[in-house]
Amino acid sequence: MNMHTLFKQGDAVQTEIRPGGRTRQLRRAAWIGLPLVAVAAFYGFTQRSTPAAAAPAMPAVTVSQPLQREVTEWDDYIGRFEASRSVEVRPRISGAITAIHFTDGQIVQAGQPLFTIDQRPYQAALAEARAGVATAQSDLALARANLDRATRLIEVGAVSRSEIDRLQAQVQAASASLAAAQARVRARGLDMEFTVVRAPIGGRISDRRVDAGNLVASGDAGTLLTTINALDPIYFSFDGSESLFLKAKREGEGKGAPVEIRLQDETEYKWKGQLDFTDNGLDPKSGTIRARAVLSNPSLFLTPGMFGNMRLAAAGTVKALLVPDTAVQTDQARKTLLVVAQDGTVSAKPVQLGPVVDGLRVVRSGLAANDKVVIVGTQMAMPGSKVQMKQGKITPEPKAVAGTPASGSLSLTGQATFAR
Repeated sequence: MNMHTLFKQGDAVQTEIRPGGRTRQLRRAAWIGLPLVAVAAFYGFTQRSTPAAAAPAMPAVTVSQPLQREVTEWDDYIGRFEASRSVEVRPRISGAITAIHFTDGQIVQAGQPLFTIDQRPYQAALAEARAGVATAQSDLALARANLDRATRLIEVGAVSRSEIDRLQAQVQAASASLAAAQARVRARGLDMEFTVVRAPIGGRISDRRVDAGNLVASGDAGTLLTTINALDPIYFSFDGSESLFLKAKREGEGKGAPVEIRLQDETEYKWKGQLDFTDNGLDPKSGTIRARAVLSNPSLFLTPGMFGNMRLAAAGTVKALLVPDTAVQTDQARKTLLVVAQDGTVSAKPVQLGPVVDGLRVVRSGLAANDKVVIVGTQMAMPGSKVQMKQGKITPEPKAVAGTPASGSLSLTGQATFAR
């Protein structure tokens, strides 16, 4: 039995309309998708045409093994020059100054006349003393003659024994009087000699404190005429801390240790001397000890009162490792050096530093002789990174000022020089 479905006109219309709606939807999707496909195609094309970016090159640094040299380390002190001998010239007799025999500030020799005091009173006193000697000699001669006559008469019993004793006593008294008179002559002779005031030592004399015509007095509290300072040799006095004193004692330094001194306007330590004296105790208030060095000063250029910087050999000659002062890095309170391993890896080594010698810093510990230290390009070498190594060479810089710390580094005590 055939089944027939009713067909309506409205259904036919709906069937004809549906295919047209799908077409519009496909067209809308094409308008949206085509730009996306074009963008993706352009991106793929550009990615295929652009080559891959090259990896950055490793930074290049200059490295070198530390320089090994014999150096002499020094401890620094500040002190003042003093005269090896200083004398206040005062008269030993009183009187009026009649002449002055020197120019203020000149160099005088020991025994050179400086002042003359009026001699007339002392010449008279000397003449009187000599007259007293003559009187005493006459009295002694008479006493001896009387004793001789009495001695001859005693054999015949004309003189008693007591008379002989009295005459012998007179001889002894006359002898004593003569000795006293002769002593007075010597004393008056000394007074006469003291009328010429002479330089007790050689050296540079100060200005005169009195002029001719003035009366001067003798004695310890007498009139000060002038002063003389002995300048050759000359002393250099300084104070050292207890720690430096202990260091010197443990290292066997003592009298005779070499010292070098430079003046305030000098850059080189040109004055040579040796340690001469160390006090027998430390000052409990300051914790320092007084010491002294002695220097030859034949030109008399060094003058008492001058300040100077002195260095004392700390421990003789030692073998040290040295690196450029510019290679030292500061890591907070630590000092480090950048070293490079065989594979180019950079690492930081903490080190203990010493003084500077001709631009090179002494490394006391923390560095090995075969370490490759970065000496140029430290700003490009970061610990843990890798670098390309270029071999360099460490050389001293003679014009560099010894003892100048690196920029940003801690001030270090002491100096050093290359062993001669």
